[in-house]
Amino acid sequence: MVNANQLLLDVISGYSNANKWTNATFRQIKQLSNTHVGDVGQDFIERLCSEIGFESEFFVNERGDRVRQGPWDVKIESISFELKTATEDVHGNFQFNHIRHHRVYDAVLCVGISPDAIYFNAWSKADVATGRAGNLVTMDSGSSATFKLTKRPSQLFPIEQFEDHILNLVAELS
Repeated sequence: MVNANQLLLDVISGYSNANKWTNATFRQIKQLSNTHVGDVGQDFIERLCSEIGFESEFFVNERGDRVRQGPWDVKIESISFELKTATEDVHGNFQFNHIRHHRVYDAVLCVGISPDAIYFNAWSKADVATGRAGNLVTMDSGSSATFKLTKRPSQLFPIEQFEDHILNLVAELS
């Protein structure tokens, strides 16, 4: 009889995350599902805003429970953001997936986690929709509902610049 469990373990052993993550500061994030990477991004932004002193809130349902599928993900200083979190891929890029134009938000906030650094950038919804934020690629062939934005670390800001950049964007959009 075939031992399917051992067979799968043998196949898995042939794969691993890129070596750059092996002893990295943020290596634990590579063990999480994509959904949990997004949750980490939300919790991180919530705590970062609190530490900075920014007012932030997350979309909640009628019962007051935080929901994953709202028209926006987080409001920072009254500006609603679609929040996307990605880890650095083997080519040194971040793939910010499932950016949706049809949702009601003011801006897109992207958080990129590399092995040892955190990056971000934010763009108005208009800048995203018109391509000024970068080239959006459809995630579903023949569909225009969800897009991917690819960025290199050099196209993002170090997280230490978050406060100033968000304040400027809030002033621009207010």
